[in-house]
Amino acid sequence: MDITPHTSDRPPMVAVDSVTRSFHGAGGRIVAVDDVSLTVEPGEVVAVLGPNGAGKTTLLDMVLGLNTPERGSIRVDGITPKRAVQGSRVGALLQTGGLLPDLTVAETVRMIAALHRHHTPVEQVMDTAGLTGIAGRRVGKCSGGEQQRVKFALALLPDPALLILDEPTAGMDVSARHEFWQRMHAQADAGTTVLFATHYLEEAEQFARRTVLMGAGRIIADGPTDEVRAQAASAHVTVTWSPTAEQLDGLPAVASSEVIGTQVRMRTDDADTLARHLLTRTDAYGITVTQASLEEAFMTLTGAETTKETQR
Repeated sequence: MDITPHTSDRPPMVAVDSVTRSFHGAGGRIVAVDDVSLTVEPGEVVAVLGPNGAGKTTLLDMVLGLNTPERGSIRVDGITPKRAVQGSRVGALLQTGGLLPDLTVAETVRMIAALHRHHTPVEQVMDTAGLTGIAGRRVGKCSGGEQQRVKFALALLPDPALLILDEPTAGMDVSARHEFWQRMHAQADAGTTVLFATHYLEEAEQFARRTVLMGAGRIIADGPTDEVRAQAASAHVTVTWSPTAEQLDGLPAVASSEVIGTQVRMRTDDADTLARHLLTRTDAYGITVTQASLEEAFMTLTGAETTKETQR
């Protein structure tokens, strides 16, 4: 689902068209990305979620030109990924790739800046990444979160139109992750397109305006984060009530229910219809409605995809 309409003749920032990529594995050929199509418009912030082996990193590697599709095509801002990277249109913060531990933070950023024909001033990217206070510290003495911030600064050097982040907050504690995403908010608000993979579901829920769920190399859900959550029964309804089995079976829009004493907890994909029925046709009271989390949608949808894959 494309959720951001074209407002000009500018091409999509990322256009993935029917892409497939496989690798040799111990059990034969393993399909990592299976006929995936994805469009990301300029200015979007998109989270890619999925369990290990879902194909997230392989997909991002192809968008960066680090791998090539066996079938299908990829364009970044209307050109090939390699040309986009060479033209400083793309910045990346990846899981792989190390830093030289004996260099200071400032020396590292200056060294990489020297490789760019044009780049954002070193002091500016260090300030944006929150590195000014540790500029003289050797990289080997930096924490995991601080090293991720160094990589973030390197990704910002070319002043990219597209930022690709693969598990960007790995190794960070909760406060460091919060600070990192505050800084990313500023980049997104300035118009940078952000495409990131994460296993921290709360990051997608709090930061991504759009979520793409992957499972077994395929896209199984794609849309505004709230809508993706809604695809797997979007709410829990809890009431005080002592129903009969027949009354429970007669409730509309209930995916599952649990009775604990005089409390009944139900999962539903239509909370309004269920609440209306409870209030007008039963003696239930004390109704509360809470939205299901993205984690529940993630587990339900990726679990369903895994089940389908094993049945093939």
